[in-house]
Amino acid sequence: MTPPPAAAARLDSAPLPLPEKKYSTPEAPARADRPFKGIALILASTVFLGISDVTAKYLSATLPSIEIAWIRFVVFALIMTPAMMPGSPLFALPTKRPGLQLMRGLTVLASSLFFISGLRFLPIAEASATGFVAPLLVTALSIVFLNEKVGLRRWIATAVGLIGVLIILRPGTGAFHPAAFFPLVSALAWACTLIMTRMMSGTERAVTTMTYSSIAGVILLSALVPSVWVTPSWHDIALGVFIGVASTAGQWIVVLAFRYADASVLAPFSYTQLLWVSSLGFLIFGEVPDVYTVTGAAFIVASGLYTAHRERVRRSQLLAVSGEPSPNA
Repeated sequence: MTPPPAAAARLDSAPLPLPEKKYSTPEAPARADRPFKGIALILASTVFLGISDVTAKYLSATLPSIEIAWIRFVVFALIMTPAMMPGSPLFALPTKRPGLQLMRGLTVLASSLFFISGLRFLPIAEASATGFVAPLLVTALSIVFLNEKVGLRRWIATAVGLIGVLIILRPGTGAFHPAAFFPLVSALAWACTLIMTRMMSGTERAVTTMTYSSIAGVILLSALVPSVWVTPSWHDIALGVFIGVASTAGQWIVVLAFRYADASVLAPFSYTQLLWVSSLGFLIFGEVPDVYTVTGAAFIVASGLYTAHRERVRRSQLLAVSGEPSPNA
C-alpha cells in the first residue's frame, strides 16, 4: 500500500522505527476426501521406505550404524534447508511447541538408529515385521499421554500382535539373537513419535515437524559420529545420500497421503512394505523368511488391521455423539 504524498515527505525528513518483523505460521492444507489418491500415495511411500531400509542394511556391512544415520540426517537437513531460512516462502521454524518438537526429533533419531543397528545382524524381513508393532504400542502409550480409554478388544488385538513378535524372535531358544531388541526399541521410539505427533496435530504443520526432526538428528549425531568414524568411499557416500533422499521422500509422501484419507483406511496398505523388503532381501542378500517370521508377521498385521478398524469405529462413534462433521467431508 503506497502512502499519500504528505506522509511520504514526512518519512523522508524524519526516520521512524521500523516495525519488528514477525513470522506467522501458515495454516495446514485442508483435508480432502480422496481415498484412492491416499492409497496410491501410501503404496508409493512403502516403496521408498523399503528401498531405504534395504540400502541401509547393505551399507551396514562397511559403515557403523551411527555414521549411516548421520549421513541420512545430513541429507534430510539439506533437503529441509529452505524451511530453516528466514525470509524464505517455506520458512517453518516458528512453532508453538519447540520442546515437544525437539523431543519428537530425538525419538525419530532413536527409531532410525536402533533399526539400522538391528539390520546389521538380522534378516531384513524379521526386523521390519518386528518394527510394525509400533502402532500397537501406541495403544498403551495413548492411555498415559493422551488420556484415552482403551477397550478390551483393542487390548486383545495388541496382545495378539505381541504374540506375533514373540513368534518371530523366539526368546529362550537357540534362534534368538540379542540384536532382536534393536527393532523392538526402534518400534517403541516410533510409537513415542506417533504419540507426540498426535499431541501436536492441529497446531503444527508437517513441514515444521520435519524440519525440527532433521535439526535434532543432525546436532546429536554430529556429536556422536567422530567416535565411530570410518572414512567412507565415494560408493558409500552415494548410497548414504540415496538413503537420505529415499527416506525423506517416503516420509513426505506419507504426510501427503494422510491429507486424502484417514489412518484406518491407509493402514492395511502400509503393510505392503513387508513385501518389498522381503523380496529385495531375497534378491540382494539371499534371505528367505522362515515359517516363524511369516507366521509372526501375520499375527502382527492382523492385529494392526483390527486395531485400525477399531480406531475407525471409535472415531465414527465420537463424531456421531458430538455431531461434528467428518474432516474428510
